[in-house]
Amino acid sequence: MTSLAQELKFRKNGEFKIVQFTDVHYNGSRQSQVALSVVDSVLLHERPDLVVLTGDVLWGPPGKENLLTVLGRISQYDVPFVYEFGNHDSEMTGMSNRELYNLARTVKNNLLPDLSAQKELDFTLRILSHDGRKTAAVLYCLDSHSYPVGFPKDKRHGTYAWLTFDQIAWYRQQSAAFTKENGGKPYPALAFFHIPVPEYHDAVKDENAVLIGTRRETVCSPDFNSGMFTAMHMGGDVMGIFCGHDHDNDYAVMWHDILLAYGRFSGGNTVYNHLPCGARVIILKEGKRSFDTYIRERKGKVLDESTYPDSYTSDEWEKRPLEN
Repeated sequence: MTSLAQELKFRKNGEFKIVQFTDVHYNGSRQSQVALSVVDSVLLHERPDLVVLTGDVLWGPPGKENLLTVLGRISQYDVPFVYEFGNHDSEMTGMSNRELYNLARTVKNNLLPDLSAQKELDFTLRILSHDGRKTAAVLYCLDSHSYPVGFPKDKRHGTYAWLTFDQIAWYRQQSAAFTKENGGKPYPALAFFHIPVPEYHDAVKDENAVLIGTRRETVCSPDFNSGMFTAMHMGGDVMGIFCGHDHDNDYAVMWHDILLAYGRFSGGNTVYNHLPCGARVIILKEGKRSFDTYIRERKGKVLDESTYPDSYTSDEWEKRPLEN
């Protein structure tokens, strides 16, 4: 079980703030420089405890130089960060995800563990209590891969890859071990990866599901459902899943007690986008199965503030106190 407990802990006020950058699509061009100003603006406004990049950081060669430019910009703010992969990072640079991962591990302030003995580039992060004495929350960080075997010539398996059975088994083992460690009670947890699971489709089609944010395109999930959402639902620890991939979606929607959320497109005008660039912010609450989340745009505007689970569930209207 990967453990970087000494690196992360709740603040004295009981909060832990995460900034999610996604789909930076950096290629070194003038248009892509906007992504660096997104990093500057959001990190100066938010001063987070952790940055999570959920894929498609890169949009062209030279991969090494472009990745170091983006990660170096984040590193300057002395905030810990982790980097996960999208479907374009290796595709557009000629470098494998493992090569990119190992390169990212050379950058100051990264929290990426040594995964040389693992087939998959998946890991967990512990967040300690404010006094540093115990684990208070867990983050699952997974590689959602890119395309099915044989694509694009062979399209029988759809357009996008899925989280594998091995990854689902890994999550179940990790979750069970954490829960056992905590006396049978699941830790509050979040999951981060690039390509949304098919349940994003199901949730957004349900007119009774509470949705906060912007939906401007179809969910581009795998055509096949390998069962990760079901595993997380049954594990009872994951409160929210945070993805990227779809540049014109930034909403969050509740589905069977798990919030399915997108980050905000964080790149410049190098690829399709119709929302002002920015980032998603998540604030965990120590000792509670609750978090706040909102979008912070590059120019400073904050929108779509909500709280899990309260903002996404209906109250018992008959029990409300009478209004004067």
